[in-house]
Amino acid sequence: MGFFNKIFGQNDKTEQTNETQSQQNLAPCKTEQELIERYGGIAMDKQLSFGDFIGNNNWNINIANGEISFGTDIVLPMQVLGTISHSSQTWLWAWANTKSGLSENVIKQALQLKKYGEENKIDLLKNDTFDFTKEDLHLIGIIASGIHNSSGYYICDYGQGAMVVTIKSEKVDKINKEDNHHRILTVFPQLISQFEMNHNYALTNYLIAKGYTISENGTKLIATKNGQTITAEFDELSRLTKLNG
Repeated sequence: MGFFNKIFGQNDKTEQTNETQSQQNLAPCKTEQELIERYGGIAMDKQLSFGDFIGNNNWNINIANGEISFGTDIVLPMQVLGTISHSSQTWLWAWANTKSGLSENVIKQALQLKKYGEENKIDLLKNDTFDFTKEDLHLIGIIASGIHNSSGYYICDYGQGAMVVTIKSEKVDKINKEDNHHRILTVFPQLISQFEMNHNYALTNYLIAKGYTISENGTKLIATKNGQTITAEFDELSRLTKLNG
């Protein structure tokens, strides 16, 4: 999980664009794998911008104000998703943590994820508690920040447990909109090394979210944006075999 260390704490030829296939127009996902295929690339991409923005500053949370700060100068609005206990190794969604006294304002996204899970029968989002791993924490963060178009997520480890939050920041979003074409060549291999997914679907969704125009011919994909190109090839099982930019 090296990529995450900083944030622990059948047509032969088709064309797609971010305008013609916007995330808002896609059908709801029905499984965890579909969610990570849709949001994994762009969410992990944003994490790099978020990590650059907060640097090595320590975090601090003001639950009453719904804010997380990094150092003395960075204060961001946050949403609490839930917490994990290191001793019992279980996850508890914020909406199920009745003893915490969290206001509904700070758990709005968690409640929306619960509704999404109930409507689409996704256990990860609708079950109040379950066994966890570190990978599960990042899975939750990626899915939540993807669905809600957050600027990133953060895992606040406080010793006995950890809290996962999403954040929104115009400054982080601005950093992420800068030309970071070659970042794709780092982010996507990391993504598919951490989670099971259809590589072709996941890369296509990632590139569309980044504003690329996609053309496919058989097992080859070509993505273009502002004169820059990403090419990818897949085997018969849609596994990535080549990725160049």
